[in-house]
Amino acid sequence: MPHFICVQCGTQFGEQTAPPEGCAICLDIRQYVRWGGQAWTTLAQLEKSHTARIEDDHGLLGIEAKPHFAIGQRALLVPDRAGNILWDCLAQLDHAVIAAIRAAGGLSAIAISHCHYYTTMVAWSEAFGDVPIYLHENNRKWVMRPDRRISYWSGETLALTDSATLYRVPGHFSGGTLMRWADGADGQGALLSGDILQVTMDRQYVSFMYSFPNMIPVNAATVRRIGDILEPLAFDRIYGAFWGRVIAGDAKQAARRSIARYIEAVS
Repeated sequence: MPHFICVQCGTQFGEQTAPPEGCAICLDIRQYVRWGGQAWTTLAQLEKSHTARIEDDHGLLGIEAKPHFAIGQRALLVPDRAGNILWDCLAQLDHAVIAAIRAAGGLSAIAISHCHYYTTMVAWSEAFGDVPIYLHENNRKWVMRPDRRISYWSGETLALTDSATLYRVPGHFSGGTLMRWADGADGQGALLSGDILQVTMDRQYVSFMYSFPNMIPVNAATVRRIGDILEPLAFDRIYGAFWGRVIAGDAKQAARRSIARYIEAVS
């Protein structure tokens, strides 16, 4: 039986004979159903209709579907000293993607910021030898294809390796996650944030939203809490969710400026 994929958000569902009646992730207030109505595809169909852009993005291997598919994020391959970590995910998973990652050393783990990027994460795990997928337990309800390979973590932090740590960050989702990679940015530390921290178009700030497409902000208290989480962390670079959306240097100060600017704007 096929695993149907939502065309709007890229989420893959469990096996079933017919497409789901609707996508719970798109029906949530933070997302939306496409103007043309709910539509579905499969990995086999995606391989025929799309290709993958596989290139360097500020020192990390980035992977993006072309033409634009679903939300349009790109995944990043983090060459951690304990083994490569896939940060965030995308629906596109074809022979070229698999070959490129295997050539780079394969995968040891998958970690994803939030459910808009869960996409075909189970298929990715299968393709690279059943590597574990790390999701915060607060986002369990948004997993549309439950699987034994998913490891739900709890609390505020999880050390994946000696140099890669996950942090629960509020605002967009209760189980929203970012990863600090100590070896990133030439050893000065990097944050991989998805759009838990959304790198703005000028690449000088980040911002915060409960819903980006529906333009629902978060409150000042939540952003202060985000600031409290970020302040003890050492980092000089922030990798956002989309190609080139990277604050390449002095990112700690950029985050501080962003928090102050946001709180001033909503107060």
